[in-house]
Amino acid sequence: MNGRVGIDNVRDLFNDEQFLTKFFFYFSAEERGTLAQVCKKWKSFLYQSKFWVDVTPIIAFRNWEKNPVVRRKFYESLQYRGFDSICLQGATDDDVVDFVSNFPPSKKNLRSVSVRCSNITDVGLETLFKKMCIYRLELSGCNEITETGLWTSLNAKIVSLSISDCINVADDTVGAISQLLPSLYELNLQAYHVTDAALAFFSAKQSYTLGVLRLKSCWEITNHGIVNIVHSLPNLTVLSVSGCSKISDDGVELIAENLRKLRILDLSWCPRITDASLEYVACDLGQLEELVLDRCNHVTDIGIGYISTMMSLQRLYLRWCQIRDFGLQHIYSMRGLLVLSLAGCIHITTNGLYGLTRLYQLQELELTNTPSASKGVGHFLRENLPRCIVLD
Repeated sequence: MNGRVGIDNVRDLFNDEQFLTKFFFYFSAEERGTLAQVCKKWKSFLYQSKFWVDVTPIIAFRNWEKNPVVRRKFYESLQYRGFDSICLQGATDDDVVDFVSNFPPSKKNLRSVSVRCSNITDVGLETLFKKMCIYRLELSGCNEITETGLWTSLNAKIVSLSISDCINVADDTVGAISQLLPSLYELNLQAYHVTDAALAFFSAKQSYTLGVLRLKSCWEITNHGIVNIVHSLPNLTVLSVSGCSKISDDGVELIAENLRKLRILDLSWCPRITDASLEYVACDLGQLEELVLDRCNHVTDIGIGYISTMMSLQRLYLRWCQIRDFGLQHIYSMRGLLVLSLAGCIHITTNGLYGLTRLYQLQELELTNTPSASKGVGHFLRENLPRCIVLD
């Protein structure tokens, strides 16, 4: 079969390593975990690290077997598969100690750790950093961790940090980040109590290293915070202020005038943003590739007219915006657009959607919750945009 000698039947085929390599890549990571239980040969073969690249196993401690033998076998299976990331969910300090004690590769292989919805304290966080070399850290829903714990635990090797839904996070957290993480490239922060003052803490070195800043639902951030961002972090390529509801057109003007290297800008859920902001963006951000305007209810067809002149723009998200067919007519001219979302745009008509067929280069079009996107319209768009995935 296929020029290979010795494969005369199905049994031989399913024991042939060359065939199995191609065969197993047709399955998801979860399905490969099930297939590894078929026989010892498949288990041994599937436990090669090449089958688990970019896969993050999740350990749900609250529902997990307490038997130390069972846990040890699971840790061994992770070791064999060579994971470089792990997610600890529902963990306590004791679970963290158990993990780092029984999973030796944590000291060498693991580079990314997520801790979600867990009751670990500052002690548990410090244990993680003492036993592991962490480059990417996510903390989500960890309400027992304090700013003191972050000051004592964070190490200078971290290049990516994400913190969300941790109630003790405030300005002092940003102070710890700015002083302890000189190599930080990406910061994702969702914190209700962070104020404008914190955004002035970033160090001179971080002004060169930090390229990605995502602030989500930081309700206390105002245009004064934007002033601090553009002065402290002039080399940003990705900026999100999603849900920072106090930011207005003046803040966007500051962003457009000072952050000329931006490739991605997310202004979603900013109710004070109007068409004026889009004029600033269109005039000054000539390298922008992605713009997110979801739920910006004061953006109209006039604003869409401004951004339709941006030849660099490849991805445009307008979910639940108040645009109409006139705005779509501006979008028809954006021949470089690859991804477009019009989900929830209730004022668009069927005729407006038909005109999207002029965007022959489009690869993805989202029309969910758009009343005029009937089955017939979806069928028409798929026929006339054969390279485009239409989500309706």
